[in-house]
Amino acid sequence: MHSAIFATALTGFSFAHAAGPVVPGTTGKLGDAAIVTTNTPGITYTATLPNSTTSGIRGFVAGTSNANGTGVVFNINLSGFPDASLGPFLYHIHDQPVPSNGNCTATLAHQDPYIRGEMPPCDPTQPQTCQTGDLAGKHGNITTNPFQTTFLDLYLSTVKGPASFFGNRSIVIHSSNTTRLTCANFTLTSGNSSGGGNGTSSAGNGTVAGSKPVPFTGGATASFVSAGAILAGLVAYML
Repeated sequence: MHSAIFATALTGFSFAHAAGPVVPGTTGKLGDAAIVTTNTPGITYTATLPNSTTSGIRGFVAGTSNANGTGVVFNINLSGFPDASLGPFLYHIHDQPVPSNGNCTATLAHQDPYIRGEMPPCDPTQPQTCQTGDLAGKHGNITTNPFQTTFLDLYLSTVKGPASFFGNRSIVIHSSNTTRLTCANFTLTSGNSSGGGNGTSSAGNGTVAGSKPVPFTGGATASFVSAGAILAGLVAYML
């Protein structure tokens, strides 16, 4: 009986760490994301994926401030994805830039100034309730190879200062199981961002040469710890 309980618990945890169902209305601890209306027209930040030895994915993600100052128009052009069985592929703006050694793990979790967390998954019909950096969640996963799309995101900023600013952050491409495949920093490629500086980083782009992509943990870490504590209790109960 104890073995059955333990097996059931393990099965439950595997489902808990899967994509899971969308829960409409789930939002951040600080509320819904605000629509950005103060972007300076003509500013573009671009993340160009590197010529990595561990990934064949190439291309760029570019975000340009909307002409009316509201939101950011993203232009995405990517190709060279691995076997389709590893997809659909995901892409997010991560909180930290890629360091000089190119390690995508160091970009940490998604840009999330409203403290929403990754679970339950983003509801694309209510993008204001999603993490600001969850581009795939709000606008769709990568399902074709090559992949090209353009969309307007109302909740990101090209102006330095607010937490919605993405110009000093990075883009990370994931497989469907959230393994980080490649990454790159955003750098200023057009215009002048008010607030000083050009939003570029001295850190490098891409994955570590000769290293294997690592699984994405991000906001799942807290859930994993809690699950581990419960499993430990179950083991003690069995003994």
